[in-house]
Order: sequence, then C-alpha cells, then structure tokens
Amino acid sequence: MFGIGLPELVVIAFVAVVVFGPDRLPEYARQAGRFVRQLRNLAQSAQSQLRDELGPEYADLKLSDLDPRQAIRKHIIEAMDDLDAAEVAPPYQVLRHGERPPYDAEAT
Repeated sequence: MFGIGLPELVVIAFVAVVVFGPDRLPEYARQAGRFVRQLRNLAQSAQSQLRDELGPEYADLKLSDLDPRQAIRKHIIEAMDDLDAAEVAPPYQVLRHGERPPYDAEAT
C-alpha cells in the first residue's frame, strides 16, 4: 500500500496522536475515511462513464490501459514475442582480438 510498511504506519499514528490529540483523532479518521470513500466512488463512476461513452468494444477497459508507459510496455513485449531469435541478426559485426573497426569517412 503506497510502499508504507508497519514501522512507517506506527510513526504516522504516533505523530497523528501527538498533533491532533486522542480526543479529536477519531473524528479526523472518520472524515478521512469518508473522503477516501467519496474519491473511490468518483473514480469508479468516471471509469464507468468512460466505458459507456466508448461503447461495447471497450467494455473491458481499465484505467491502467490508458497509461502510456503500460501501453508501450505491452506493445514492446508483444513485438518481442513475435520475433524469433533466429530470424534477428545482430546489427553489428564482432571484431577479432587486435582487429581495427572499419573507418567510415562520411560518418566522421
């Protein structure tokens, strides 16, 4: 959960008790819970509205599918799976020990 472990939660709880006091802390916790619930409901309604607007062909759409990093990663993995290792030749030539690389006058 957000990369927070048990020691961090204990420190956060201790700071919350010190800052807010033990008598006001339950009310703030209830307000935070309501806020998180409203935020989750808002995200779910936005996601369902997006699915409705896009139509039935996007019924299984997830919001993580809209992340460009995920989309690129998915397409790269699919492309790598399609390639056969025997079909791909390395784009370089291997030099023997002591052999000098070729000189290209146009590249320099």
